Amino acid sequence: MEKRVENKSPPDEIILHTDSYLDLFSDFDPRGFSQKALSDDFLLEIKRAAYDKEDPIKLRLLIPTNERDLKSEMVIRKRLNEHFKHHNKDSQQEQKNLMKQGISFILFGVILMITTTFILFKIQEKIWIITFLSVLFEPGGWFLFWEGLHLMIFDSKKQEPNRVFYSKMSQASIIFESY
Repeated sequence: MEKRVENKSPPDEIILHTDSYLDLFSDFDPRGFSQKALSDDFLLEIKRAAYDKEDPIKLRLLIPTNERDLKSEMVIRKRLNEHFKHHNKDSQQEQKNLMKQGISFILFGVILMITTTFILFKIQEKIWIITFLSVLFEPGGWFLFWEGLHLMIFDSKKQEPNRVFYSKMSQASIIFESY
């Protein structure tokens, strides 16, 4: 029985075939390579390819031999590195802010619940404003408590794939090769 060997790249490599350097950038952005916005298609393809890759990742961009320009490649490599590092920093900050907001909601919710408990058990007078505050604070406390948990557990999970992608790509080595 003959064994079939598939030609697969190592698990830490992403290899993309392009026709020119312009394939990496937005068609609508007239600026030079050092500032030009990256193409959504290019980023989506890298995201898809990086999903099951482990650190460190090697991004190999295949360019036709007659299109290669070492000076442009240095600028593009720097632009890609800046993009990935910037978005990695942003996604980590977003994660921290989400956790801080969740903790703040939880703490404020607990404070409202404690205040409501104090009102119900310590203040025996039947003053309408006290009753109103206890009616207002109790559901408010529960809402903030559960919303804080939701932010910390579920919303942070939604952000996780983006954070992991930019973390991987911020450390990636970028190599241009001819085909």
